[in-house]
Formats: sequence, structure tokens, C-alpha cells
Amino acid sequence: MKISSKLPLAALSLTAVLMPSLVFAHPGADHVHGLLVGLEHPLFGIDHLLAMVAIGMIAARSGRAGFLVVPPAFVLAMMAGAALGIVGFELPSLETGIALSLVVFGAMVALARPLPLAAAALLASVFGLFHGNAHGLATPETTSGLAYAAGFVFATSALHAAGVLSAVKLAGRSHMVRAAGAATSLVGMGMAFQAF
Repeated sequence: MKISSKLPLAALSLTAVLMPSLVFAHPGADHVHGLLVGLEHPLFGIDHLLAMVAIGMIAARSGRAGFLVVPPAFVLAMMAGAALGIVGFELPSLETGIALSLVVFGAMVALARPLPLAAAALLASVFGLFHGNAHGLATPETTSGLAYAAGFVFATSALHAAGVLSAVKLAGRSHMVRAAGAATSLVGMGMAFQAF
């Protein structure tokens, strides 16, 4: 079965997963509020969006094992960073760390040859802590922490999948993938400059 033939099934599955939450989306439903806020945080922050898509592209370029190692390393570290943020601990130089993640991830995508899998997973883990910490610190007090975490983990995983799909679809046009990586690095450099 081709990837493109799985897209309608994925869209249907996403709708089925979110439908119960949307049905109960009324004021006072903390679990829904938390889920929706968690879903939108990675999608509407350009820094998070670019990093998550880049992780998917890095995974795709790292071969079959990359799918099983790089995104899960990022997500697990992101969850640990979020837990720290929820209890009020902010990593030092948080905004700089997030900006540098874009520089590094963009460079990894732009490279003609991918880094070794262990190095890619290590970098994904280190920067996943920073992104997760920002998610945790941004958790509104009125939300359900578990629902919020489920939302941002789901959105992050979906963005990783979008990055993988983009890299697979553009496999014959590697110059476009490298250009996307370079653009991501430039955005990160701009953010880092502003952070200083």
C-alpha cells in the first residue's frame, strides 16, 4: 500500500480520535480545554512547528531505523522537559536553546549526508528538552495537565510525520529538502540574534 493511499485513513483516524473531545467542547470541560491548547501550541509557534517538521525530515534521511529512533527520542525528552516546566523549573537560556535547535536541525536537514543515527538522536533529545520545557511553562493553570500533554505530544508526532512525508515525497528533489533546512537554520539564527 502506498503512503498516499494511507492518507484518507489517517485523516479519518484523526477525526475519530478528536471527535469525542470536540463533542464535549463546552465551557468548564478542563480535559477538552487542555487537549485543544496542547494541540495548538506546537502548530501555532513557528519555532516549534519548524523544529518538529525538521525532526521528521532528519528521521526520513536517517534510514529505516531513523523513524524508530529520532522522533521518539525527541518526544520522550520533550515530555521530560515539559514535566520540569509544569513544576515551574525553567531551563537556562531557554529561548536561545530553542533558537539553536532550529539552527542545528536546519543544518542537519541541509547536509548532503545525514549524521550518524546516535548523534541525530542525541541532538533530538537535547533540544527536545528545551521545546518540552517551553510547552510545560506555557501550560495554563486552568487546563488539565494530562490532556494538555496528550495534545502537544499528538501534535508533535503529527508534525514529525509531516516532515517524514515531505522528505519522502521530495526524495528526488534533494535540493528542495536542503533549501528547507537552510531556511529553518536562517529562522533559528534570526531568533538567536533577537534572544541576545
